[in-house]
Amino acid sequence: MLPATKPAEDIWIKEVKVRSYSVPTDYPEADGTYQWDKTTIVVVEIAAAGEGGLGYTYADSSVATLIHGVLANVVRGSNATDIPMLWHAMHGAIRNLGRPGICSMAISAMDVALWDLKARILKVPLTRLLGAARDGIAVYGSGGFTSYSDEQLRKQFSQWVDAGISMVKMKVGTEPDRDPHRVRAARQAIGDRTRLFVDANGAYRRKQALALAQAFCDLGVSWFEEPVSSDDLEGLHLIRNAGPAGMDIAAGEYGYDAFYFRRMLEAEAVDVLQADATRCGGITGFLHADALCLARSLPLSAHTAPSIHLHTCCAAQTACNLEYFHDHARIESMFFDGCVKPQNGVLHPDSERPGLGLEFRRADAERYANE
Repeated sequence: MLPATKPAEDIWIKEVKVRSYSVPTDYPEADGTYQWDKTTIVVVEIAAAGEGGLGYTYADSSVATLIHGVLANVVRGSNATDIPMLWHAMHGAIRNLGRPGICSMAISAMDVALWDLKARILKVPLTRLLGAARDGIAVYGSGGFTSYSDEQLRKQFSQWVDAGISMVKMKVGTEPDRDPHRVRAARQAIGDRTRLFVDANGAYRRKQALALAQAFCDLGVSWFEEPVSSDDLEGLHLIRNAGPAGMDIAAGEYGYDAFYFRRMLEAEAVDVLQADATRCGGITGFLHADALCLARSLPLSAHTAPSIHLHTCCAAQTACNLEYFHDHARIESMFFDGCVKPQNGVLHPDSERPGLGLEFRRADAERYANE
């Protein structure tokens, strides 16, 4: 039985803090349509009932400005446990600003912090508060950037396989003519028993993606992510239907709300829907995506931010895996105590720590703080 909640007057939200931090990558990184040398994380802290909830998103520093100037005023003074009410109130506050993009990222960070806070007030892990569907979630190692040399690619993937991770994903699309060679190098590094995924980030044209899908299939690739733009639902549907048998088409990481996910599923554009709780409205929005997948008998995959998605995936009925993204796993281990490591390719929540199980190492993060 969960411990009794405190009286409502004792769980009013008293304080909201937000700050952004930019962390240089450990090596220049690129995918099929973008390159970067730093990653920005926006961290939110919400206080009530003597507890502090932690949430974050990977976004531009402007998200912190939006939270400070708009969303903090929406939740301050409200009951910290009324998360659906606060979620709708935040959406109402940004109506004239546009829901997709930075507004949804801002709401996502706030929603995660609210769920973490509620679980901490009740002194239970977030998975227990949400209700567990499983006790752990399989991860896939994600990196293999197109800026990596073949040797760097092999080294990263070999390390993940040696650590017991049975699925890995690499970026493709910067140089399409070289992609079969790079995929072959990855396959040689991981052997035949490890599943290999590729992610083009929408870099290919439709017929180009179909041709490469067959070439990748011949090398044992079983997951083709965003072969064309995720906005091209007809193109995704074409590749899903005409591509090799046994190759899943995945997309959805740029979904900011349930309406986006519904349109993608109605178009029969994917075999696996991806959702990102740091973009799609937080844990609340991720569970909306789970319900849509349940209604269509499709699996749901969590995009990046492993320390947030761990508890959420253990509660989501259709969750099939979690992306253990190199950048985010690295930053989260730098900024937070309580990050768990995969064991034999599976992440398990720490049942002894309330909420997300994280503690913000503010002093360690300060050197990366933005003005």
